[in-house]
Amino acid sequence: LDLSNCSLHSVPPGLAEATTAIVLDLTENPLTTLPNGSFLGFVHLQSLAVPLTLECPGGSGAWQDVTVDRSSRLCQGQRNPCNSSVELAWPCPENAVCAPDGPGLIQCLCDSPFHGYKCLREGTFPMLLFGGILGTATVSLSLLLWGTQRRKAKTP
Repeated sequence: LDLSNCSLHSVPPGLAEATTAIVLDLTENPLTTLPNGSFLGFVHLQSLAVPLTLECPGGSGAWQDVTVDRSSRLCQGQRNPCNSSVELAWPCPENAVCAPDGPGLIQCLCDSPFHGYKCLREGTFPMLLFGGILGTATVSLSLLLWGTQRRKAKTP
């Protein structure tokens, strides 16, 4: 994805839709910062060129090779933060596994059959019970309202 020399002053909002990009060039743009989360979901990104004034997203530790030339910084080979020997600042909960989510970013995915907040709920959502209670309550309330309000609906 070549966005070089596009007079970008900030990261375009549509960039979030290009998460499958492998190569991205943002050089020759008057960018001042790369907001945190700009590259959320960019797990396939292997080469990123940014203006010299900017650092590589996630820091130089998120990339295997950072090369600086006269006008740009080239970040190559995105590292998997889950495989690093450095302890993660926020480890995943007990029933979850770490997965990369972009340069220097991680996400915690629940192991099956766990789900919900901090992967604490086990099993699946009780759809039959939920639907049965909701349906019964709806029918009961409808019959009650129909029975009490039908005398007011009669024509004169």
